[in-house]
Amino acid sequence: MIAKESKTGFVVAGLLLGLLMASMDNTIVATAMGTIVSEMGGMDKFVWVTSAYMVATMAGMPIFGKLSDMYGRKRFYIFGLAVFLLGSILCGTAGSMIELSVYRAIQGIGGGALMPIAFTIIFDIFPPEKRGKMTGLFGAVFGTSSVFGPLLGAYITEYFGWHWVFYINVPIGLLSLLFISLHYKESLAHNKQSIDWWGAITLVGAVVSLMFALELGGNQYAWDSVQIIALFAVFVILFAAFIAVERKAAEPIISFAMFRKRLFAASNGVALLYGSAFIIATIYIPIFIQGVFGGSATNSGLLLTPMMLGSVAGSQVGGLLTTKTSFRNIMLISAVFFVPGLLLLGTLSPETSRVMVTIYMILTGFGVGFSFSVLGMAAIHNFDMRQRGSASSTNSFFRSLGMTLGITIFGIIQRNLFESGLSTALAGNGGAIPGGSLSDPRAILSPETRAQIPAPVLEKITDTLASSIAHTFLWALVPAILAVLFILMMGNERVAAPVGQAKSPKPAGDRT
Repeated sequence: MIAKESKTGFVVAGLLLGLLMASMDNTIVATAMGTIVSEMGGMDKFVWVTSAYMVATMAGMPIFGKLSDMYGRKRFYIFGLAVFLLGSILCGTAGSMIELSVYRAIQGIGGGALMPIAFTIIFDIFPPEKRGKMTGLFGAVFGTSSVFGPLLGAYITEYFGWHWVFYINVPIGLLSLLFISLHYKESLAHNKQSIDWWGAITLVGAVVSLMFALELGGNQYAWDSVQIIALFAVFVILFAAFIAVERKAAEPIISFAMFRKRLFAASNGVALLYGSAFIIATIYIPIFIQGVFGGSATNSGLLLTPMMLGSVAGSQVGGLLTTKTSFRNIMLISAVFFVPGLLLLGTLSPETSRVMVTIYMILTGFGVGFSFSVLGMAAIHNFDMRQRGSASSTNSFFRSLGMTLGITIFGIIQRNLFESGLSTALAGNGGAIPGGSLSDPRAILSPETRAQIPAPVLEKITDTLASSIAHTFLWALVPAILAVLFILMMGNERVAAPVGQAKSPKPAGDRT
């Protein structure tokens, strides 16, 4: 698909920069979240800053994946870059949590084009025997960006203000835009198809309805209220409509025929469950450090570094192993580290030493790192160029769906555990402290307010916060263990380095 004169090195550099920008954005926001909440307020809305990005990304992935198969990768990758940069600039101007969530959604639309198309381009320009190394490199970007993201985000937050954690995307994105625009030469021959707009609308509508029901239920509205019941009803109706539409669509946004491939179906199941379990570590570890240890944003970023370095190593090892053993065996190695890592995170308490927390982070990061490089390769493995965009975007979609549901569901669990524990622990204090209310979590995220809280009261608050976060990690073991079952279903397929010219795999659903 790429002409011979393409300068592959510049193309790879441009793609890596785009992925670095998109993936670093999440970790910067996670690290700066305590500061943003303490300045803006709206602790009850902070999960939506991440959820808005995830929902928008998820909505865009299958659409951009299909469009890239139809009209080419380049134009939609550049479009994604432009929208992401616009969203980044707007995020830096946000004055409230609601505004920030809206602007994060704009970023997410751009991110929905960047990630799946970048991995698809790699499969287009490299032969099978080199894809493991390259996807390992691209997967490692997620870990590397997460190393620099927290550190850079913490530094910028403390010395320049949190607004600048979004502006840092601009020079990176512009450089990526320059490299791709000048050096990615794509053929004009594309596989034009009809776009399944109804499938995209019903699927996104169903997921958003479910998220609102889970987030608002038991918080702003009772679970048996008309509003929550209506949201669940809308979810069921739209999801049923999505199934019906996809069964009849000529070119479905998510093809059921592709799921007849066992490796593809199992890989997406693992991506969904791994995403839902791992996302809470990047969100709640910084909250734990700032709220329990009384650390700053810098401390939070530094403590996340071992986990992200572990993910870099895991991604590289996973990519290199793809030509030596099956995808299933590689992901089983991943689970040996990932599941115990989450289990150990479930033991966190104010007495846990930072050395032990670092070990837990490394185990968890190393385990999940394999999935960054291996699952994308496994999902695309049985498809040719005409369907790689859809296959890659579907895998990215399921990972994002898992992250989105994980943020929402585990956010509910942590909040309920924290609020119920706080009301019990501080029943005799009347909810009043110097500088705020005991029911306001901002009191333990702001160093200034923490200094005004009596030591016995602060100890009870931090104990409750630590317990709520630790129990949330234990709940995350449920999807992690379920993911092992899907790993066992992946079969014995592996990447085979061709002796001569590679033969393109037969596309799913092709009966000719």
